[in-house]
Amino acid sequence: MSRVLGFLLAPTPPSRRAGGLSAIAAVALCTLIVYPLKQIAPVVSLGVVYLLAVLVVSLTWGAWLGAFTALLSAAAFNFFHLPPVGRFTVKDPDNWVALGAFLVVAALTSSVAEVTRARTREALERRREADLATEMARVLLRGESLAEVLPTAAARMAQALELPSAAIAMESVEGDARSVAFPLREGDRRLGTLVVGAETSERNLHRLQERVVPALEALLSAALERESLQAGVVETAALRQADVVKTALLRAVSHDLRSPLTAISAAGEAIALPGISAAEREELASVIVGETRRLSRLVENLLDLSRLEAGAAEPRTDWVSIEEVLSAAIEDLTPPAPAREGLAPELVAILDEGGTQAVPASPATPNGAGEFQVSIDRDLPLVRADSTQLERAFVNVLENARRHSGGHPVSVRARAVRTVGGTDGRLIVRVVDRGPGIPPAQLERVFEPFYKAGTARGGRRGSGLGLAIARGFTEANGGTLHVESLPGQGATFVFELPLETA
Repeated sequence: MSRVLGFLLAPTPPSRRAGGLSAIAAVALCTLIVYPLKQIAPVVSLGVVYLLAVLVVSLTWGAWLGAFTALLSAAAFNFFHLPPVGRFTVKDPDNWVALGAFLVVAALTSSVAEVTRARTREALERRREADLATEMARVLLRGESLAEVLPTAAARMAQALELPSAAIAMESVEGDARSVAFPLREGDRRLGTLVVGAETSERNLHRLQERVVPALEALLSAALERESLQAGVVETAALRQADVVKTALLRAVSHDLRSPLTAISAAGEAIALPGISAAEREELASVIVGETRRLSRLVENLLDLSRLEAGAAEPRTDWVSIEEVLSAAIEDLTPPAPAREGLAPELVAILDEGGTQAVPASPATPNGAGEFQVSIDRDLPLVRADSTQLERAFVNVLENARRHSGGHPVSVRARAVRTVGGTDGRLIVRVVDRGPGIPPAQLERVFEPFYKAGTARGGRRGSGLGLAIARGFTEANGGTLHVESLPGQGATFVFELPLETA
């Protein structure tokens, strides 16, 4: 029943042509129904059968077709059933009453239907507007840039309200012959402009002005406020992060830069002391060279980090041999810091006062072989990368491993892993130390700039830049770097670089 009433009282009735045909068919059907009913009831009382056709047509198509159906019903009843049959002659004046009743029923029914239909249309419009407001709130307030989501919001509005076109501009726009502009304001503040096509109906223009524009003004105001607050939050977070970086950088400068400078200054003063031997002068010169290399590496790390964070570390790729890159990295870490054995006690005191913390030399073998045990597969394929950046990445990881190894050799292994078919694969380099390991909670934090895990043996700790730079350069060349470790069982830093067909 509800479906039948829903069809009869639809917001938009079917076409008038279909209504006319339906009226003729309904009257014809009622005329046929009256024939068998005349056998059981007086013919005069059977005029009510035609009321069904009048009601249906009036409810569905309105007053004009309802009146047409009423006249057609009266004519058919008179011609086919009222005596004299077959002629349009009304013998009894009471039959005019029946015709009047048909017309009154048609008028009343169509009026009720129009009121019901109008309220149904208004309810549907209100629901669409509520759905549109919800959708607009989701689009405008979901966190994206307002300039990026305004075209989407305007398209949703045009679709929901069946507008020929719609656009939302953040600036003031004047209407012209092809468009109608609705200013969007919050008090005296101009928020923007809603622009729709000039062919928009008067009814829709009134609907926009009365109900849609106020809701859009409230949403746009909230979106602008959210964007302003979000910008403030981002700026505050950026300032806080900058303050953290500045503090960490100042700490690095105050300790990691000042320490080698003080050592160089102390060694330089010691060289000028009278009575030192040639061997002692050579050892002091070695201290200056070693601390200078240490200072240079720290400055290079700071410059590398600034380039990575600025996105300016674009690799200059070429075919590279990992064996050559590892050899260059190990050579860069050789020789180790100078020994103090043989120095006079007063010279050692001067160096201690300067703050240098030299590590005793390993049993001497060329190219750091005593500190690094390198194992590289034969016929290792070339990789497409920037050799300088990879060397800097390996130097930082190898230096970090040596610092934490407690005097044990650092293992370096390189091998290639091919996929099925051998068309591509990965080149894997593992750097393994036998140090104290890294707690699980710090496995990712060790790659953050200026973060120091505090697990170095012998009291030496780096600047907290090396691993961050190593990962940055590795990822810039299309690879990955991660660490695997269990506390007390050392750490393994794993480089993975993509292999291409040379």
